[in-house]
Amino acid sequence: MARSFILWLHGLGDSGPANEPIKTLFTSPEFRTTKWSFPSAPSSPVTCNYGAVMPSWFDIHEIPVTADSPKDETSLLKAVKNVHAMIDKEISAGADPSNVFVCGFSQGGALTLTSVLLYPKTLGGGAVFSGWVPFNSSFLEQISPDGRKTPILWSHGMADRTVLFEAGQAGPPFLEKAGVSCEFKAYPGLGHSISNEELRYLESWIKARMQSSS
Repeated sequence: MARSFILWLHGLGDSGPANEPIKTLFTSPEFRTTKWSFPSAPSSPVTCNYGAVMPSWFDIHEIPVTADSPKDETSLLKAVKNVHAMIDKEISAGADPSNVFVCGFSQGGALTLTSVLLYPKTLGGGAVFSGWVPFNSSFLEQISPDGRKTPILWSHGMADRTVLFEAGQAGPPFLEKAGVSCEFKAYPGLGHSISNEELRYLESWIKARMQSSS
């Protein structure tokens, strides 16, 4: 089995190490050689929290996030460059792009989506949990033909009051306009958090897309 790489991007105000227990749920033998990375976002002032400084990948203007919330594309693109550097490092160390998976929760999910779409190669997949589309439609023109082929899994709790369910639901039709295929899964009763049910599905979703070294 070829070595796979899973990059996990946390939500606003959280840290990478706090999310490391997630990997213990991935018990299938296919994940024995997986390299995981849980980076922490740099601290910066966040507009929706009255300029308070906290771990944040890019600026967010309002909470709850709706389908029409303002987008801060400048700070988003800076964050995407950092994520691309992490992916480049793994690929230059020998990981096959088709075995690279980026996953993220909330703000990290929005960053996951943008990072995999703007990456110049087709990756194994991008998984968005309780995320939203953090860019305007003009961004769709920047998606490379290979970036377009990266499969997206989008999971969202229907009781989410932080990133509204409608903000998540608006994602897949928006992406389909750019020819990006996206599987959307709604979880009734789930608020702004990740459930074990979502992670179990993620494990099977990644497993089905891992390329064996033949």
